[in-house]
Formats: sequence, structure tokens, C-alpha cells
Amino acid sequence: MSAQEPDRQMRRSTLLKHTGKPSSPGAKPVNPPLVRASTVLFDSLQELHEASARPFQGLYYGRFGTPTHEALAHALNALSGAAGSVFYPSGLAAIAGTLLSLVEAGDEILVADCVYGPTRNFCTQDLARLGVRTRFFSATEGGQIAAQFSADTRLVFCESPGSLTMELQDLPAICAAANARDIPVLVDNTWATPLHAPVLAMGAAVDIQAGTKYLTGHADVMLGAALCRDDVLERVRRRSQSLGYCVSADDAYLALRGLRTLDVRLRTHAHNARVLKDWLRDQPEVRRILDPADPAHPQHALWQRDFSGANGLFSVEFEPLSPARLAAFADSLSLFGLGYSWGGYESLCLPFDVRGQREGTDWSDCGTCVRFHAGLEDPEDLLADLAHALAALRAV
Repeated sequence: MSAQEPDRQMRRSTLLKHTGKPSSPGAKPVNPPLVRASTVLFDSLQELHEASARPFQGLYYGRFGTPTHEALAHALNALSGAAGSVFYPSGLAAIAGTLLSLVEAGDEILVADCVYGPTRNFCTQDLARLGVRTRFFSATEGGQIAAQFSADTRLVFCESPGSLTMELQDLPAICAAANARDIPVLVDNTWATPLHAPVLAMGAAVDIQAGTKYLTGHADVMLGAALCRDDVLERVRRRSQSLGYCVSADDAYLALRGLRTLDVRLRTHAHNARVLKDWLRDQPEVRRILDPADPAHPQHALWQRDFSGANGLFSVEFEPLSPARLAAFADSLSLFGLGYSWGGYESLCLPFDVRGQREGTDWSDCGTCVRFHAGLEDPEDLLADLAHALAALRAV
């Protein structure tokens, strides 16, 4: 989908409400209509041939998108500064598809040690089988990454904050070092979204979004997106089509609808998370809060420099808990659901263990870790739920 510039400069919260909307004159609905299609009919053979010559511009075939996808792309391009957006059926598909677009056998990629587990597995298993070598770098890396480049380094992959453990990389410094060598930087920017971290402006080539999470915001859509700089867009688009990736118009429509309230939702998620973190840090079972948006976090100054806002996702390292005590805590929660993913309106809880899964950071002596997502419920009710669960833990 092609980029379309907004008519005039707007603040980003206003942009979310007014971009990707019908531009035709006359009466029209507030929201663009939902357009589903597989086959597209043409009035002449010449028109069909012309569409075949420009499949990414206008209607051609349903897999290439409809006006509904175009509207979502317009909104995401305007928000992120991307030249174009490529859509995938999940966030992991966006990561895999983009990596496959930009590397080939014999290449080496550098990957942050804190990336999403399935991303790590794709690199060490699937890319390795295709002849691509992966080396992991520190989850708190910065410009010194240049010392790790080899003659075969073709790509850098960051996730900041990192999955589960929430470390930050110095993205502007990494991008500056990589761009000096014409090495593209991909960033899984799902935590912040382009609203709170303009990673393309920092120098990244691709802003990868698991739209399943905050972009859609209601825990009912699977969607991924690669928001691309101009110099990589065509390669990412072509590989996406050759692999048959596509997203339904219904999911694209729901993502665009969710995008309208992204700023409002993130503010409420972040407020609720602050309330929970302030309470949790005073509990004797809690060692530390893992969240760079938290003022006590050692990388908070870096977060303040590069991010304009937070959200509801954070992790907590507890003192070591026995399996019985952890189960008592988790099973006593009623408002915090036990489940994967995050970014919907509901609060979630997920115990995790990264011991043995990291190379650049030693987590061997960590306590019991739990990731929380503060949803849109009243924070006083969430506090009561946590207090009830901690009481159950203490009773074991």
C-alpha cells in the first residue's frame, strides 16, 4: 500500500482520528466502508494488463489488498513516516516475512538477546537451515555494536523494550552505526507502537508491529505489519506476495477502527500500570519491577529520551516462589486472566522463566518472574485482585 501524506501537520493524536478516511467529495460515512474481494473484474483486457503491471497500486487481486487495506496503510504510514506498509496474518509472520525479504544464504544477522522467543527460534532454526547465521548481542547494546559487524553482516534486529525482561537498546546509536555500513535495522516496535517510538525517524529501515496487540486493542484480531523505509519496501512487498501472505479485509477494518483510540487507550493502560507498580514494589515478595518506564529502572533516562509514552505491560521479579506458591497466586486471580499475548482491554498475567534462553545476559540467579498487562478496568479493582492473590500465596 502506498504512502499518502496528510494535508497539513497535525498532532499525532489528531492524526489518528483523521487519517485513512474517505477523501471523495460529497456525503460519506465517517469510517471507510469494508471492502471484501478475491476476484477483481476489469472492463477491458488493456485495463487488466495495466493493473497487472502495477499490482500494488489500486485494485488488482484480493491478496494484494482492497480499499480497506489501503485506508489502514494510509493511517499507519502517516503515523510512522513509512513509505509503505505490508500486512501479514500475525506479528511473527511479519518478522519472518521481513527477515526472509532481506537476507539470503551466507549472510549473518545480529539479533538482540531479548527478542520474542518465537523470533529467536525462527532465526536459530529456520534461518539457520537456509544458511543464514545468527549472532546475539547484548539486550542493552548501543553504538558499540559496530565492533561486532563482520564482512557478512547484512541485518540488525532489535526489540526495545525486550520481550519479557524489558531491556532497552540505544536505537539511534545502533541505527547510526548500521546505516554507516548500509546495514538495515529492523525493530520489533510492538510495545511502544509508532505513536510512542518513531523508530523510522531514529534510522530503522522497518518498524515491525504485531497489530494483534495495541493497534487493534480488543484481543480479537491476528495481524502483523512491516512499516517500511523506501529503500527496502519493494523487496519486502515482493517476498510477502511470493509467500502468499495476506490479511482479511475484516481484520484490516478492525485494526483501523482500533487505531482511532490508540492514544486514549495507551494513556489509560499506562496509568493503571503505574498504580499497580507503585503498590507491588512495596510488597515483601517483590524484588524489582522490570519496566523502563518506571523511574527506578536503570535505563529510565534512555526511555525518557526515546519514548513519548508508556502502556500497560510490565514484568515483576518476585523472590523465588515454589511451584505451589506460584500456582496459588496465579489461580487466585479473577480479573487478571492467564493467557498469552497482551494489548487488549483486559488485564493478564503470565509467569515466565528465561533461564537458559539468553546468551548475552545472565539470568541464572533470578527469582520468579511474572509479566502483567494492566487492562482498562478500574485500578482499585485490579489492586484488590492482586492483594487477594498475594494473600493466597502467603497462606501456602
